[in-house]
Amino acid sequence: MDFDLVMVIGIVIGVLAVPTLLGAYSENRPPRAALVLFLIGGGLVVAALTQSPQGYGFAEIPALFVTVIGRYLN
Repeated sequence: MDFDLVMVIGIVIGVLAVPTLLGAYSENRPPRAALVLFLIGGGLVVAALTQSPQGYGFAEIPALFVTVIGRYLN
């Protein structure tokens, strides 16, 4: 399984939850969709961190994005 891809997708989903949270807050709605996105993204990140044999560090995340995008565009 490609844990690099799982990590990148989890981070992207987590980042996409922020505008959803802000939209729900500004319209006085409960942030249900943001919560679901945070849970899915967090679950994917935790799965990648625990299942990857080499692990990940904060300094490796930008290179990880470049590697995954380069791998799937070629």
